[in-house]
Amino acid sequence: MTEKSALLYAIIENAIDGIITIDERGLIESINPAACALFGYSIDEVIGKNVSMLMPRPDKDQHDEYIARFQRTASPHIIGKGRDVNGQKKDGTLFPFRLGVNEVKYSGRTIYAGFIHDLSKEKEAESKILHYASQLEKLVEERTNSLQKSVTELQAAKESVSKSLEKEIELNQLKSRFVSMASHEFRTPLSSIQLSASLIEKYKSQSDDINVSKHVSKIKNSVGNLTTILDDFLSLERLEAGKIETNFTKFDMVKLAEEITEEMQLMAKKDQNIIYQHTGLHSMVLLDQNLLRNCIINLISNSIKYSGENTFIEFNTELTDTECSITVRDNGIGIPEIDHKHLFEPFFRANNTGNIPGTGLGLNIILRYVNLMGGKVDFKSLVNQKTVFTLNFPQ
Repeated sequence: MTEKSALLYAIIENAIDGIITIDERGLIESINPAACALFGYSIDEVIGKNVSMLMPRPDKDQHDEYIARFQRTASPHIIGKGRDVNGQKKDGTLFPFRLGVNEVKYSGRTIYAGFIHDLSKEKEAESKILHYASQLEKLVEERTNSLQKSVTELQAAKESVSKSLEKEIELNQLKSRFVSMASHEFRTPLSSIQLSASLIEKYKSQSDDINVSKHVSKIKNSVGNLTTILDDFLSLERLEAGKIETNFTKFDMVKLAEEITEEMQLMAKKDQNIIYQHTGLHSMVLLDQNLLRNCIINLISNSIKYSGENTFIEFNTELTDTECSITVRDNGIGIPEIDHKHLFEPFFRANNTGNIPGTGLGLNIILRYVNLMGGKVDFKSLVNQKTVFTLNFPQ
């Protein structure tokens, strides 16, 4: 062996990577110690054997096909250069390696030298990195979800607090309206009753029947106002407690409307006239008669209060096959446009009502009664021109 050959042999024998040479049929001609260590074979166990013994399927089958093609065509089909493949150890376990194959012309024939670089540690490290990356991604996702959940909970809490504050503000406004209304509406009729009672006693001693009658009438009106206030409070309390239940029955709308018209005409101001008219071929409806009566009386009472003497109040009912409509129209003081959006709020009174008595509950009660009966309330109003309320119920 020449010095050059000895040097080359020493390099191959001590190489860190595995080196294998095979002939044109795929038979192993040489293998260095590093390759033997990788596959777990001794040199004698592999020399002369087909290199496919070191490969698992499907690489093994592909290699056999390469050899078969070479034998048929005399054209080599190199496995490839720089490919990452799996090797199979003697004990059957697999390991990854990078394979580079070079074609070598030697002594008038062709051999193939395979260079094997073990990738076990790299793959293990890569696997750990992928695992850590997956864990990190999962952790980030969990933290993100947790953060989003916290943000959602915080937003929900914020909305809850906001709603609570809005509710508290609304309740404080209602309380303020109630105190203002109650102090005025109760004090006024009570003062009137007290004064009229004193004057009756005075006029009685003087036999002044005209003034006695006048103040008795004032007492009746004041008591009526107080009764209305208390009735409104009772209705509101029953609505808030959910104690109002609808009782749908068939009844004659025209008969009910005529009774209400006659009753309310007695309460009208001087020369105020309530004009009732019905449109439709029939008059039977299916509604809650008591709730509907309360709504109509409340609307006509408002028209009487907010209209002057010598005026007309139009009260109309209309029945079709699909709908029942009730309209009350007056030409009184009207409702300022700025107050329209608050009109059905409890204890709210329009800015132009002045000293005209009222609780600010009537329209809120009407709206809730109509809703209970499955209907809706519409209105139009122009200051000092007209106010029209319409109740519509499906039939």
